[in-house]
Amino acid sequence: MRLLIGYLATPGGADALALGVRLARTLGAELEICSVLPVPIPLDSEYQSELATQATQWLREAQKSVPDDVTAHIHVSFHESFAEGISREAERLEVAAIVVGGSGGFAAGFTLGSVVNELLHSAPVPVAVAPRGTRHSDVERVRSITCGVGTRPGAEHLLDLAVRVSTAAGVPLRLVSLVALDHYGSRSRVSADVTRQQALDHAAAILAAAQSSLPTGFPVTVVVADGATVEAAVEKLDWRDGDLIIVGSSRLAQPRRLFLGSTAAKMMRVLHVPLVVVPGPDAATDH
Repeated sequence: MRLLIGYLATPGGADALALGVRLARTLGAELEICSVLPVPIPLDSEYQSELATQATQWLREAQKSVPDDVTAHIHVSFHESFAEGISREAERLEVAAIVVGGSGGFAAGFTLGSVVNELLHSAPVPVAVAPRGTRHSDVERVRSITCGVGTRPGAEHLLDLAVRVSTAAGVPLRLVSLVALDHYGSRSRVSADVTRQQALDHAAAILAAAQSSLPTGFPVTVVVADGATVEAAVEKLDWRDGDLIIVGSSRLAQPRRLFLGSTAAKMMRVLHVPLVVVPGPDAATDH
């Protein structure tokens, strides 16, 4: 298994590398540390060579910081778009996932910049986003996996992936069903209660499905978290450094591509643990 690190010599790049090392240790994967550089306009081969030399130096420094128990390779490429360049490298190297660091706009753990945002709406493989400050964590491996499973098409694919990753990593799996009650307000308490009961029934069903695929006695739990908003529901859950949450792509995604849904985007505003967004079942995620 290979994981691609979308690397820049920035704090966000260091966060991505730290998460990549954690995932590599957990899953027995190798790292492909990649920098995508802009194509000079007008094209200047001498300047392009200088850019590549500088990027290679940064990549070698990053490679040296990777612990001895993790294998890492470095790559430099040029593309007009960083996000598209990273996606092409992911396909060329046949990686299982892309790892990036958040940078830019929100105020909590994730601060998505335009590049990461573009990746989360176009990547051909799962994208793991490291929250700000991951580089300062002492956690060496993923401690537990949370999977947010809804009722839309593709949920079975996401659950299957979470089961496989948890089994491979040998870490507990927590299944989460979120209920945001702001849709109902005070107008329809009955509708909110019905939705909550539906979530409980769904949770019981996904727990049974997970248990049927896991070894006997494997630690798996299910939680229904409700709140006035998605953010409030997420904040009711217990989170620890070393947790990882996996969510599915929006139904608006093009075939074989990610599209960050509104629920996942709201979750990222309050989460302080890494989040992985997974393409739908039509995507190429069998690496």
